Amino acid sequence: MNLGEGVRVALRGLRAYRLRSALTMLGIIIGVAAVIVLVAIGNGVHQAINGYLEPLANQIIIVPSTSNVPGGGAPKDLRDADVAALQQPQLAPDVATVIPAIIAQTLAETDLNNFRATVTGTTERWLEVNNWDLQASSFFNETQARSASRVVVLGAAVATTLFEDGPAGTLNRTIRINRQTFRIIGVIQFVGEPGDNTVVMPLASARRYVFGGSDKINQIIVQATGRAAVPAAEDQVIRILSDRHRITDPAKRDFEIQSLRSRLDTFNKVMSGLTMFTASVAAISLAVGGLGILNIMLVSVTERTREIGIRKAIGATRRAVLQQFLIESTVLAGVGGFIGILVGVSLSVLAGVIARSFGPTFAALAPAVSIPSVVLSFTVSLAIGLIAGCYPANRAARLHPAEALRYE
Repeated sequence: MNLGEGVRVALRGLRAYRLRSALTMLGIIIGVAAVIVLVAIGNGVHQAINGYLEPLANQIIIVPSTSNVPGGGAPKDLRDADVAALQQPQLAPDVATVIPAIIAQTLAETDLNNFRATVTGTTERWLEVNNWDLQASSFFNETQARSASRVVVLGAAVATTLFEDGPAGTLNRTIRINRQTFRIIGVIQFVGEPGDNTVVMPLASARRYVFGGSDKINQIIVQATGRAAVPAAEDQVIRILSDRHRITDPAKRDFEIQSLRSRLDTFNKVMSGLTMFTASVAAISLAVGGLGILNIMLVSVTERTREIGIRKAIGATRRAVLQQFLIESTVLAGVGGFIGILVGVSLSVLAGVIARSFGPTFAALAPAVSIPSVVLSFTVSLAIGLIAGCYPANRAARLHPAEALRYE
């Protein structure tokens, strides 16, 4: 019996016992579909978060140390001179942009409502560096930043809380911060906390009207020239600030460096491991499906004992009998795996359609089917069918013709 004939015989056997075959394949179908769907969900979440954070992967945030430096005096503040030093290309060739900021909690008020917001005084490039968008009007420009204009841009939560008619109705209206009146020129799209709770104004305005006229700042955002340049940019930032603050011992630095790139790399590793773990858990049902195939093949050998005896009596070799039962178990697993692929891909596509119907935010989380997961799950299902069929096939091949013919 050649391979093609063996496959045809196996398919005829599946058709002859449709219900039994379907129940046997169910474990394989569920296992393959579950692996595909869970990997697709993991990939969707992974891609969505990477898509949001990737533009920020070349960002470095510098803040003063939050406590006294061990073995040293009180930490020094970051100042405008530090920003100017970081902006020198000859000292920091891998630094593209340097954005200073003063950030503090304070009360934003209208005649009817108030909101404890995070007030940020910064430059006109702050929105661009953070990769945020406006849902209404515009951000302040360089002229307004230089002239210390009393203008602010509100986070979505601040606008929604202070004004009942929502973000669109806030433009050109006023709010009070530190008993000073500011005109609203824009509203930031929802980005999640703490971005939704912020009020952004020009750095000069924040110093003149809210925080006082000191040259102190409590955050510097540095953009490297590219993601690959982040380690070099970090080294340059550390060297420049250490020299300016006269720090020779790295353990006594009075500033902290926070790199989104390292956090993003860590997240990718964790997310990949979590996706593989959930897929492995789903693959347990494949093992259960293999046990089902083993059981049904043992039953098949018992039911066809006389048939095996007749075939061996008229000249069928042990190898031919072994091959036939291995083909049948592999075809059983292969058909189940193919149906599982159809179910898994269909569920992933359906979940994507449903997610997109809820808007752009959910659309970004739509499952993304992975070709390697499809190929791997189908290959594993075939391997399970082959392994599960080995013992029953070997048992059938070892039957003695005379004993098999006498079997009732």
